[in-house]
Amino acid sequence: MNGLDPRAPLVLDTRELGRRPGSQREVSRTVPAPADLGIEVLSVPEGAPVELDLRLEAVMEGVLVTGTASAVLEGECARCLEPIHDELEVTFQELFVYDDIRDSADAEEDDEVSMLQDDLVDLEPLLRDAVVLALPFQPLCQDDCPGLCPECGVRLIDEPDHAHEAPIDPRWAALTKLEQDPTD
Repeated sequence: MNGLDPRAPLVLDTRELGRRPGSQREVSRTVPAPADLGIEVLSVPEGAPVELDLRLEAVMEGVLVTGTASAVLEGECARCLEPIHDELEVTFQELFVYDDIRDSADAEEDDEVSMLQDDLVDLEPLLRDAVVLALPFQPLCQDDCPGLCPECGVRLIDEPDHAHEAPIDPRWAALTKLEQDPTD
């Protein structure tokens, strides 16, 4: 495991909690969004401000981090491809276990446990999980977005009366020539 940089924006130092269960502190900060924070069609732009309001609480096993993150979202509608600009607020809670407790004999073998590294908490995986899980699978510009015309690509919300002639069954296409022949 690589050592964490205590100067990184999403790394918090928990030493002042002193491993005393019940001690806590509030942290509010604005950090730049890491790269690829979101899904392919909707995400927080890299470097955009992310507002964090956190509570760090020392417990017997480690540090419990509870908080909210607020950021702007940019992307495109999954139906009509129009740009989407929205705001997102997510809540999260995670227990970061002390690394020396994890090494003890009674620690359970679970790879999904978040660990403190030298009393430092890395919030990036926690933030990434919270944001991605809060995003819609197919973001829409509005709930009833009709999308694009499958034949010509016209945006149907701009032209609600848009229509095409009914397609002619290829088996009957030869009959259209009979109607157009002036000699009959």
